[in-house]
Amino acid sequence: MKEKLKLLRKSKGVSQKVVAKAIGVTLSAYSNYEQGLREPSNEVLIRLCKYFNVSADYLLGLVDYE
Repeated sequence: MKEKLKLLRKSKGVSQKVVAKAIGVTLSAYSNYEQGLREPSNEVLIRLCKYFNVSADYLLGLVDYE
C-alpha cells in the first residue's frame, strides 16, 4: 500500500500534509502509512479511497489496476 499511496499523492501533486488534512489524520499518521510503518484503520482506508478515487482492492494490492 505504501508505494501506491505515494504514487497517487505525487500524481495529484499534493503534499503529505494536504492529504492528511483531507482525510482527517495527523501528518505523522499519514507519513507512517506511506512509509509502511502503520496501516490505516478501515474508516481511514475508506477516506483514502474516496480522496484518491480508487478502490480498496487497489490500495490493498488485491488488483494491480484502477
